[in-house]
Amino acid sequence: MSLFGDGLDAAVQKAFTRPAPKNAGPQMRYLVKQLKGTKAVAQMLRVSQRTVERYVKDQIKKPRPELAARLDREVKKRWQPQIRAKAKAKAASTGGIVIDARARMGYTAPIGSTDQDRIRHLTVALPPQYAARLFAAQQQGASDARLQEIAAEALKEVYFQDGGRRAGSLEEVRFTDIEHLEFDL
Repeated sequence: MSLFGDGLDAAVQKAFTRPAPKNAGPQMRYLVKQLKGTKAVAQMLRVSQRTVERYVKDQIKKPRPELAARLDREVKKRWQPQIRAKAKAKAASTGGIVIDARARMGYTAPIGSTDQDRIRHLTVALPPQYAARLFAAQQQGASDARLQEIAAEALKEVYFQDGGRRAGSLEEVRFTDIEHLEFDL
C-alpha cells in the first residue's frame, strides 16, 4: 500500500465529474472497452478470460473481495483521464495542493535547538511547484519514500521555515509514524 501515492490519487479523484462504476459488471465492461478485449483484462486482473466474459454478461455479479479491490483500483486508475490531467495541471501551475497530516515529525537543526520528534497535526497549503514535483515523481513511478521526502521538503520550506522568514539553519524535516494523511487540490 502506497500511503502518499494513494493519497494523491484520492485527491485527483475528487475532481471527477461523474462517479466511476461501482458494480462488477459495469466495471468489467469499462475495462474491456478501455483495454480493447477480455484477454488483456483477464491478464491484468489475474483471472481467466471466461471469468471476465461472465462478468461482462452479468452471469456473475459479486466478485471475491480481493478481485473487487483490484477491479475498483484499475477502473479508478483509468477513469476520466482528461479530467485527471486537468486537475493535476491546475494544481501544478496555479492551485497548489493542501496536505493534511497527523504524524510524528522531527527535523535536523544546529546544536542547542529542540529538534526532538513529536506528533503534529498540520494542514498546510503547498505551492504549485511542490504539487508539480509530487505528481511528476508519482508519474515516473517513484517510491512512497521518495514522495514522502518531497512532502517533507515542502513542509520544511512552507511551514517550518515560513518561506525563509524563520529557522534558516534548519537542515532536514522527517516524517515518521504517520497516523493520517490526506491531500486536497
